[in-house]
Amino acid sequence: MLKSPPHAPHLSIYRWHPAMIASIAHRASGLVLSLFLPLYLLLLYDMHFSPQHFEAGLALLQKPYISIILWMMGTALLYHFSNGIRFILQDMTLLQSRHALRFSAKLVLAIACVGSLLLGGYLW
Repeated sequence: MLKSPPHAPHLSIYRWHPAMIASIAHRASGLVLSLFLPLYLLLLYDMHFSPQHFEAGLALLQKPYISIILWMMGTALLYHFSNGIRFILQDMTLLQSRHALRFSAKLVLAIACVGSLLLGGYLW
């Protein structure tokens, strides 16, 4: 008699805790940053060749949709940095209790939200 393979638990049975969301968002922000950074560096590299290249790059950076992309990347960078510090504190065994993990995850999300609003105010 053949046994059926074990079933993976469905996402609906998990209770989404702030620490769990923070961990998943940290991975997502790292992926987004690793995809964006080479493109941004390529643009900056291209801008240094001549004054015409610089003006073209500057004109591109001043477009509204590019400002939105820069805002999103700045938000991802701020979140990834602050959550990375949270993970370092976890590795140093300074955040071990459930309460500390949940509070630190909420704090990182709050820092990212406030930083995102400040960055948006600066860009616009």
